[in-house]
Amino acid sequence: MIMQTHTVFNQAKPLVDYNMYATDFILKELCTAYGAGWSESSLESFGAFAGSAEANAWAVQANTSEPVLHTHDRFGNRIDEVEYHPAYHQLMSASIENSLHCLPWREAKPGAHVARAALMYMSYQNEGGHCCPISMTYSVVPSLRKQPDLAGSWEPLILSTSYDSRFRPATQKKGITLGMGMTEKQGGSDVRANTTSATPVAQPGPGKEYLLTGHKWFVSAPMSDAFLVLAQAKAGLSCFLVPRWKPDGARNGLFLQRLKDKLGNRSNASSEIEFVDALGWLVGEEGRGVPTIIEMVNHTRLDCTIGSAALMRQATLQALHHCHHRSTFGKRLSEHPLMLNVLADLSLEWEAGTRLMMRVARAYDRAAGEEGEALFKRVGSAIAKYWLCKRGPMHVAEALECLGGNGYVEESPMPRLYRETPVLGIWEGSGNVICLDVLRAIGKEPETVDALVAELDAALGESARLDSFLASIKDNLSKLKKNGELKDPAAAARHEQGARLLVERLALALQATLMLRQAPGPVAVEFINSRLDRQGGLAFGTLSAGADVKAIVERAYPFSA
Repeated sequence: MIMQTHTVFNQAKPLVDYNMYATDFILKELCTAYGAGWSESSLESFGAFAGSAEANAWAVQANTSEPVLHTHDRFGNRIDEVEYHPAYHQLMSASIENSLHCLPWREAKPGAHVARAALMYMSYQNEGGHCCPISMTYSVVPSLRKQPDLAGSWEPLILSTSYDSRFRPATQKKGITLGMGMTEKQGGSDVRANTTSATPVAQPGPGKEYLLTGHKWFVSAPMSDAFLVLAQAKAGLSCFLVPRWKPDGARNGLFLQRLKDKLGNRSNASSEIEFVDALGWLVGEEGRGVPTIIEMVNHTRLDCTIGSAALMRQATLQALHHCHHRSTFGKRLSEHPLMLNVLADLSLEWEAGTRLMMRVARAYDRAAGEEGEALFKRVGSAIAKYWLCKRGPMHVAEALECLGGNGYVEESPMPRLYRETPVLGIWEGSGNVICLDVLRAIGKEPETVDALVAELDAALGESARLDSFLASIKDNLSKLKKNGELKDPAAAARHEQGARLLVERLALALQATLMLRQAPGPVAVEFINSRLDRQGGLAFGTLSAGADVKAIVERAYPFSA
């Protein structure tokens, strides 16, 4: 006989069955302000799905039952297939049916990148692992379009909103996903150290067939239907489209060696792949592999920024939900002044991160028609990616601490959120690579400085503290913009050593400018006070004693207590 010794009480219920879009007033506000109001109904619909108990259950299942690699069948034939839990396929299907992998390419409307950013923002909150192949499929299109004949054949399948997980030639499927293979063991981020070779089958040149042989150290989503791959051709590092199947229906020479045992992103398989005379088509010119694939990289960087903001949003919500429903020492956790300070600080970080992310997404919408927006997109993507991906892990860790032991156990969503944050800082360029890219952008296109200054000056005169902070930054940028400053080896070394601080200050300045222009005055002022002149401490929960922490928290938590 089982004896019941206690009644469970003073516990929060799971945060499920809510609409992620309808309850996120900042997301709604920015979608409208940035021209994506036409997508309201689809955002509402997807928000209901992403916050549902069913979708949350799929997220748990997909991460508990991890992908399994089958290199051979039971007869000894090589098959190189990865088996996923059905929940993973359910999540993939939902994202593809809602065009997360292709919306701006299907809908040539103002605000399409902003609308997609909002969709990805909600999808990441639900389950981040499957967002990797979704992101790569979206990001491949601008690079593939540099080879129009290949784009003409592959893009219709990419733009399909039918998810087809069957392992068969792309021409026999209703829709496809694409991946990327860049890094190798000996090089990592230094892709020019790649040794994978590419030999033309007949005549070399753009759109022609080549055979690739080599080893890729980290290829995510290996069941994708094709990959953009970097390999060494006669003229140097080049970009190739390599499918899993050959046009004649035979399996291509791609062999999965093993799946990575990763810290997080566990629902998504990442692998090592051997290419043995794998058939591929040259995308762009020989020797121009990095410039060809860079547009794919830039779009995945945008998605890393989206993912980091999304994980901060969900972590903030989980902390607020717990603290509004759990009591200690005679009152709710959210009523204790010190906890309120922590919750308000987390809320400020999430709001500023989301505003910066959506501002960058807006630049992707406008880059084609406005030179200033194109320049801002170029450098703003890197700045936002660096800073939000740096803030994400420490933000989620602090939010987890708000839940205490309830957040540290695997039944909680917090461990999954926490494990997902570091990959976004590593994916498509770790912090140092991103900061060097900012310097490279300024050095090669000094006009990017003008675009940054124009953005920062939009709030000039609204805050003395921000004005002082901006004056220091603009002085630094002016020195960088000088002809030859980054070309002199000694000066370049000094600037490289200080690149992280520069990019951090630029990110904070952009966030402060956006907060001052868009958020209520007291909220913006508290962000500026706590982030720009160090009135606050280095840890979360150190806002000034005069901060209206209750009002900040109420903005972030949309539910009745």
